[in-house]
Amino acid sequence: MPVDMGREEFETVVDAACESIPDAFWDQVDNLVVLVEDDPPPDQPDLLGLYDGVPVTERDDYAGVLPDRAFVFRNPTLPMCSTPEEVAEEVRVTVIHEIGHYLGIDDAHLDDLGWA
Repeated sequence: MPVDMGREEFETVVDAACESIPDAFWDQVDNLVVLVEDDPPPDQPDLLGLYDGVPVTERDDYAGVLPDRAFVFRNPTLPMCSTPEEVAEEVRVTVIHEIGHYLGIDDAHLDDLGWA
């Protein structure tokens, strides 16, 4: 049975996932915000997360721009989990996956690393 979790509680889970990531990882991140949305883009209804920005490996003159965004989508995440602990783990994987894209790591390499 899917987990029933409201938006506020899900945001708390995302915050906890971000806080669980070691500082050494976050030290490589600049100008990125992690956001919660209920639903992914309509053309990708099963997407759990999405990175929107320019990976650091592709940046040239990147001063003065709005932050890159890493989205975590609540509605597709909840049905695939049967406990709040599973939600927390799936959210953590999603956050790490999207930050991986920010760092310029592609899906294949993230899969190899266990973060797909």
